[in-house]
Amino acid sequence: MTITHTTVAAGPVVPSTGALRPLPLGDLRLTGGYWADWQQRNADTVIRHCETWMERIGWTGNFDAAATGQPFDHAGIEFVDSEVYKLLEAMAWQLGAQPDDDLAERYDRLVERVAGAQDADGYLHTAFGRPWQRPRWSDMEWGHELYSMGHLLQAAVARLRTAGGGRLVDVAVRLADHLVDVFGTGGREAVCGHPEIEPALVELGRATGDHRYVELARTFVERRGHGLLAPIEYGQEYFQDDVPVRDAEVLRGHAVRALYLAAGAVDVAVETGDAELLRAVETQWANTVAKRTYLTGAMGAHHQDEAFGADHELPPDREYGETCAAIASNMLSWRLLLETGESKYADLIERTLYNAVMVAPREDGRAFFYANTMHQRVAGTVPPEDEVSRRALSSLRAPWFEVSCCPTNLSRTLASVQTVFATVSDDGLQLHQYGDYEVDTVVGDGARAAFSVRSAWPSSGRVEVVATADSGGPVALRLRVPSWASGTTLDVVDQAVPVGGDTVTVRRVFAAGDRIVLDVPVQARVTVPDPRIDAVRGTVAIERGPLVYALESLEAGVDVRDVVVPAGIGPVDHGADDVRLPVRTRSLPEPDGLPYGAGQDLLSVDGPREVRLVPYATWGNRGPSTMRVFLPVG
Repeated sequence: MTITHTTVAAGPVVPSTGALRPLPLGDLRLTGGYWADWQQRNADTVIRHCETWMERIGWTGNFDAAATGQPFDHAGIEFVDSEVYKLLEAMAWQLGAQPDDDLAERYDRLVERVAGAQDADGYLHTAFGRPWQRPRWSDMEWGHELYSMGHLLQAAVARLRTAGGGRLVDVAVRLADHLVDVFGTGGREAVCGHPEIEPALVELGRATGDHRYVELARTFVERRGHGLLAPIEYGQEYFQDDVPVRDAEVLRGHAVRALYLAAGAVDVAVETGDAELLRAVETQWANTVAKRTYLTGAMGAHHQDEAFGADHELPPDREYGETCAAIASNMLSWRLLLETGESKYADLIERTLYNAVMVAPREDGRAFFYANTMHQRVAGTVPPEDEVSRRALSSLRAPWFEVSCCPTNLSRTLASVQTVFATVSDDGLQLHQYGDYEVDTVVGDGARAAFSVRSAWPSSGRVEVVATADSGGPVALRLRVPSWASGTTLDVVDQAVPVGGDTVTVRRVFAAGDRIVLDVPVQARVTVPDPRIDAVRGTVAIERGPLVYALESLEAGVDVRDVVVPAGIGPVDHGADDVRLPVRTRSLPEPDGLPYGAGQDLLSVDGPREVRLVPYATWGNRGPSTMRVFLPVG
């Protein structure tokens, strides 16, 4: 069933139709646990860290210099404006979740600096358009003008939905009107080398009710794939400019670009009723997950072009797995979940959040991974805390990068993470992610869905849901059963209920105090890769619940290259922080000549012994170490 939504303040994505709709802001509140802790750390540390670095190296200062009208040396690469906009978006969502006078004052000051750089006709970019700079729109392949502007629009949507308006919203509307004039009907026929403007325009259109912005997004999506961008060494697929969006079978090219474009295409399809376009993206998602996605949910196998590889080309030691691609993947999956209601999208969001996204920040929130390998062969070096790092050279989390898209992207994600935990429909409430939070919202014809959700997820699979108020009418409470789960049980007001499929639904008129317990076994398990993934054939990985685990030399006291898992041996589970695996260690003589031969007669093996594994997202927090996720069996 498809429902039509009323426009409400409900997070970064608010489709007008769909199987599910996001909760209004404030209807779900994190109360503790993993995500509340990280959201608080984002408020206290990550946002300030990003502010400090961008001020120090001149990225925010670009706006001040541009406002003077005098020549200046632009600090940073062409698209550093976008990092300031992502920071503003993070600030807005954070203020919506937790008001703070100091943060609000810093936000307002930064908005004024951005607004001061806007041209009279609405154009806003600090690296283009002035007499001493390159002309506007002179480098559609690499200039990132529309990309940067898209992030400004998304920041404005965040402010519109958390505060009802403000200076940044006025700036964004003037800019969007300018873009309609330049690129709309009868205007310049072009696309940006880096998609991002597409989902931003649609969301601004949804938030303001101005359908012109949606139409411009549709125009950009339809133009893609017709060779409007100049050829480059990586080919037109790098820009997704080789095949029209509705004709593609799988996501390809630069991973972040591909995922942002796919998210925008879903937005366009939903708002224009384009079922063909929507089906195309659903197919692309399915094929990409099945053939081009890492165990952690990460996407992007190539370093040189930050791109997807061919089908089943997923080398763990050469994985790029950019943090921004993981965030973009969740942007796409969330849109598809809202439109279709299918739990497989929530499953991927969970896997990607806990592993491919949250591997990025250091535990203190002051350093980050840009690329995310699953096999570190040589112990990394600790980057200086006061220097900018080259992203490709950082073997441990670094405080800042020459291209620092990931820290600000992570910050805006953490500030709004609770918006993907639950949805509503005409008859009920759907819980997609678990943890500690409270929900109090209205469904259907006015029934109240008010629940306290308590869970030590992902360490424990027990989820306790207690009604905190009478519902006053029937409510269908739907809980996701993860695809990795086996043996899940459900107790409804002390009565056992059979569980089957990827969701379980409890329909009733709830009374305050009614208790539902979903118990999902999270024992550590062995995962075997598809044999078509050549790079990991003959290996196994260990997972526990939604977490992927890794062997880290600093924890295990062994070099990860020397470890072999005996055939038929499984993990020993003493809890989320104490997963152990019986392994043997092997030693080989130094090669004399070519590194090939019969091999086994040269191999000596000791053991077995138990080694402690760590959640993949936590590796590297204790210092330089070697690490691997997939372990050879022998």
